[in-house]
Amino acid sequence: MKNSTLCYIRKNNRTLMLHRVKKINDVHEGKWVGLGGKMEKGETPEECVKREVLEESGLIIKNPSLKGLLTFPAFKDGEDWYVFLFSASEYEGELTDSNEGNLKWIDDEELLMLPLWEGDKLFLSWMKQDKFFSAKFVYEDGELKESSCIFY
Repeated sequence: MKNSTLCYIRKNNRTLMLHRVKKINDVHEGKWVGLGGKMEKGETPEECVKREVLEESGLIIKNPSLKGLLTFPAFKDGEDWYVFLFSASEYEGELTDSNEGNLKWIDDEELLMLPLWEGDKLFLSWMKQDKFFSAKFVYEDGELKESSCIFY
């Protein structure tokens, strides 16, 4: 089981997205995603999301808001992934180049038109409801086969 974080940084009706085009053998190749990554030993989800955003963008986020918990059974290498999903609107610093892809501010009304994972389109919409949620996404060969969500 792998624990990770994912963060969508928003400002002025735009969201910072990462176009995954730089890593070799990247399961996310060609997709647009938020910022995040694997939790390190002893790290809280909040510590992880702050570290990952800094590493991938150069931005120091403040007060990340936990929006949901995502479960991806057997997503990568047959392992279950648990993803703590955050949003943030307060940050400092300047964008830097990411070694994983190209960063770009995307107008919110264009967000769902990007090449995203099908599950991402669902939870990006759910994040707008301002309720915590737990969701499960089952993928087979890159295709979404099953999804479910509970709001709290």
